[in-house]
Amino acid sequence: MQKQFNQFKIRAVCAIAAGLFFANAAWAVDPFTVRDIRVEGLQRVEPGTIFASLPFRVGETYNDDKGSSAIRALFGLGLFKDVRLEVSGDVLVVIVEERPTVADVDFVGTQEFDKEVLKKALRDAGIADGQPFDKALADKAEQELKRQYINKSLYGVEITTTVTPIERNRVNLTFGVTEGDVAKIKEIHITGNKAFSESTLLSLFDLDTGGWLSWYTKSDRYSRTKLNADIETLRSYYLSRGYLEFKVETTQVAISPDKQSIAITLNVTEGERFVVSGVKLEGNYLGKEEEFKSLVTIKPGEPYNADTVAETTKAFTDYFGTFGFAFAKVEATPEIDRANSRVAYVLQAEPSRRAYVRRINVAGNNRTRDEVVRREFRQFESSWYDGDKIRLSRDRVDRLGFFTEVNVETQEVTGTSDQVDVTVNVAEKPTGNLQLGAGYSSSDSLSLTFGVKQENVFGSGNYLGIEVNTSKTNRQLVLSTVDPYFTADGISRSIDVYDRTSTPSSSVDGDYKLKSRGASIRFGVPFTETDTVYFGTGYEALKIVPGTNLPTSYQTYIDQFGYTTTSIPLTVGWSRDSRDSALVPTAGRFQRVYGDWGVAGEIRFVRANYQIQQYIPLNKQFTVALNGELGWGKGLNGQPYSIFKNYYSGGLGSVRGFEQGSLGPRDASGLAVGAPKKLTLNAELIAPFPGAGNDRTLRVYGFVDAGNVFKDSYKLSGPDGLRASTGLGISWISPVGPLRIAYAVPLRKQPSDKIERLQFQIGTSF
Repeated sequence: MQKQFNQFKIRAVCAIAAGLFFANAAWAVDPFTVRDIRVEGLQRVEPGTIFASLPFRVGETYNDDKGSSAIRALFGLGLFKDVRLEVSGDVLVVIVEERPTVADVDFVGTQEFDKEVLKKALRDAGIADGQPFDKALADKAEQELKRQYINKSLYGVEITTTVTPIERNRVNLTFGVTEGDVAKIKEIHITGNKAFSESTLLSLFDLDTGGWLSWYTKSDRYSRTKLNADIETLRSYYLSRGYLEFKVETTQVAISPDKQSIAITLNVTEGERFVVSGVKLEGNYLGKEEEFKSLVTIKPGEPYNADTVAETTKAFTDYFGTFGFAFAKVEATPEIDRANSRVAYVLQAEPSRRAYVRRINVAGNNRTRDEVVRREFRQFESSWYDGDKIRLSRDRVDRLGFFTEVNVETQEVTGTSDQVDVTVNVAEKPTGNLQLGAGYSSSDSLSLTFGVKQENVFGSGNYLGIEVNTSKTNRQLVLSTVDPYFTADGISRSIDVYDRTSTPSSSVDGDYKLKSRGASIRFGVPFTETDTVYFGTGYEALKIVPGTNLPTSYQTYIDQFGYTTTSIPLTVGWSRDSRDSALVPTAGRFQRVYGDWGVAGEIRFVRANYQIQQYIPLNKQFTVALNGELGWGKGLNGQPYSIFKNYYSGGLGSVRGFEQGSLGPRDASGLAVGAPKKLTLNAELIAPFPGAGNDRTLRVYGFVDAGNVFKDSYKLSGPDGLRASTGLGISWISPVGPLRIAYAVPLRKQPSDKIERLQFQIGTSF
C-alpha cells in the first residue's frame, strides 16, 4: 500500500509540474492562423526586439511547439524575468516582465583598487550601467571582485552586495567591501635539495618573507604567477649546473586559518649531475659544418648547461637565417648514459626551405611615422630573408632613442611555402618636454622662461629645441635642430643658433656682463652601418662688458684678446656606435672623436676630445658600463688658450660627489675656470630597479668615478691630481627627460674641494 501511495505522489507531482509549465507558456491549443500579435509589459525594450525573436509572423500558423520555441527565445535574450503567451481568438498576446536595469554601480570600503579598475572588472563579468540586472551575474561579480583581491594577497576580503530598487524598474548596486589585511608570506621552504643550500636557492626568488624594500616591491605578497616564475628560475639554476633530470615534484601553498600568513613548500628531486661527453652534428648544414661547429658553446668535459644548449641552437638558427632559411629547425637531442652520469648531444639540423620577405609591417607607432622606422631597416621587402640584416635593423631602430621597446616578429604567409612577413613592434616613449616658468626678484624684476625640446618632432624623427630666458642675470635665446636624413641616403644636418647674456646674480658680486652669440652647421656622413664622420663650421662672438668685481681670469683674457673677440672654427669628428640600444644599452661599444680648429678671428685654437663607452652584460639583469673621456686644447699662433674653451669637471656626467664644474684651477677671485686638459673615468654596475616591472628605463646603479681637469699636464696624484668617488644612484627616462640621482662619497679629495654628496639632474647622460 505504501509503495502504491508513493507512486501516486510521484505521478501527481509530475502532472502538476507539467501543468504549471503549459500554464506559463500557453494553454494547449489547436493550431490556428495568427491574425495579430500584441506585446504587453514593455518599458524599455523595443517591440522590434520581441518580434525579431518570435519563430512566427502574422499570417502564419501557430502551434504549441512554436509557442515553446518563442518562450525559450525570449528568455534567451536575458532581458525578461517572466514571459507568457496568451491566445484571444486568433490574436496572440505576448506578456513579458522586464528585468530591472542597473542604474549605478558603486563600491564602499575599497582602498586597494581604484573604483574604475573594479568597474572594468565587473563590466567584463556582465555588470555595468544600463545592463539588465541578473542575480546570477551579481553573484558572479562578487566572485570576480574576490579574485581581484586574492590576486593582491587579500584573502580575508568580504564582499556584500546590496540591491536597491529605484523608479522605472531600475536598481542601484552597491558592493560593500571589507578588505582585511594583506596576507604575507611567512615561510618558504625547499625540501629534497642536497647540492645547494636552501638559502642559496631562495636568494634566486622574487618572492620572499619580507625585507626593508617590501613595502615597494611587495615581494612578500603571494602570487601564483610570481611563484611559477620563481620555479622556472630554480629549474634554470639546476639545469645550468649539470642537473639534467631536475624536477619540482610538488608545490604546496598553505594559508593560515586567519588568512593572514602563507607558507610555501617546494619538494624537489635533483637527480644526478651530468657531464657532457661529446657533441655531434647531424643533418643538412649546407656544406658549412666547420662554420657551424665554431658556433657550438657546449663544452665536452664540463657539466651539462641548459643555457649553452639553448645558445647553440639559437646561434645555429640565426646562422641559417643569414642564408635566407627562415624556417630552419635545429633540435638538440640528449643521449643519456645514466650509469656514468654522462650525456652526449646530437644537434640535428633541417634548414627546410629558403624564404623571402613579402612585407614589412610597423606596429605600435602612434606618433612616429612609418618611414622613420622603415628607413632604418636593412632588410628589404621582396628580398631574401637575412637574419643578420633583421637584427641590425632592430638595433638601428632601437638606437633612435624614440622607443622603450623594439621587437621584431616573423610570421609565415598563409598559403605559401617560401614567404614571411616581418612585423616591427615598438612602444613609444615621450620624446619631448615643455618648460614654462616665471619669477620675480629685486634684481631681475619679472623674468620668464620657456623651453621646448622634441627629439621626434611631429613624428618626423627630427630634433627641435628652443630655449628662451628673459632673466637679467641669464638672458638667452637658443635654437637647435637636427635632421638625421637631410639627404635620402642618410646624411644628417645640425644647426645651432644662440644669443646669451649673463651677469652676476647680485650687485655685490659685480655688474659686468658676458655676451656671446654664434651659429654653427654640421653634417654627418654615414660610411658604414656603425661609423659616421662629421664636419662643419660656425661663427662665435664674445663681448665682455666691464664692470665692478670683474674676475681676474676675465681681466687677463681682456689683456690678451680684447673686450670683443670672434672665432670661426672648423669642426670634424667620427663616431662608431655598436650599442644594442641608445636608450638603455646593455651591450656594445660607443666611440667618438671630436675636434674643432679656430681658423679665423681673434681666437685661434685647436681642441680635441675622445670618448669611449663599453657595455658588458653579466646576465639578464646586471650590466657593467665603462666610460672614459680624454680632452685636450691648445692656443695657436703663439696665443694662450682661451678660458672660454676650457673643459670642466665635477658633478653628474663626470666625477659625482663634487659640485658641478668645481674641480680644477681657480683664479685669484676664487672662480672655477676649468682647464685645457680633461680626464674622466667611470664604472657602473647597473640593474633593474626592484619592482620596476616592464619599465626597463628605471634602473639602479653603483658607481666609481675618477677624473679632473688639468692646466699643464695630466697628473694622477697630488693636490692637482685625480679626484675619485663612489656611491649609488638611480636613472630613469622620465616623461620630462633623462633623470639621474646619485649619492656619492668622495674617495680622493682635497680640503679646498667643494663636496656635494647628493646630486640630481634632468638631461644628463653617462
